[in-house]
Amino acid sequence: MFAVTVTFKIKGGEMPNFLPLMENNARLSLERERGCHRFDVCTDPCREDEVFLYEVYSDRAAFDLHLASDHFLSFDKEVSEMILNKSLATFERVVS
Repeated sequence: MFAVTVTFKIKGGEMPNFLPLMENNARLSLERERGCHRFDVCTDPCREDEVFLYEVYSDRAAFDLHLASDHFLSFDKEVSEMILNKSLATFERVVS
C-alpha cells in the first residue's frame, strides 16, 4: 500500500467553495479509481482554513493514475486560486 497526506491552507472566506469540491473529488476517486482504497477529508473548527487529507492507494502507480484522472485535473484547476499553500507527504510502506 501507498499512503498520501496533504495539508491545505485555504484563503480566507474560500472554505465554503473549496470543501464541497474536495469532498466530490474524494468521492469520485473512491468510486472510479480501482487503486484508491481510502480518501479521508478532515477538518476541525479550531482550524477553519485547513483541510487535511489521508489517502491510501494500492501503490505509487495507482496514485499517479489519480493525479492524471479527469476528475482530479478538473478539481485541481477549480481550486488553484483558493489555496494559500499545501504540503504533501507520501509513504511507501503502510502497515495496518
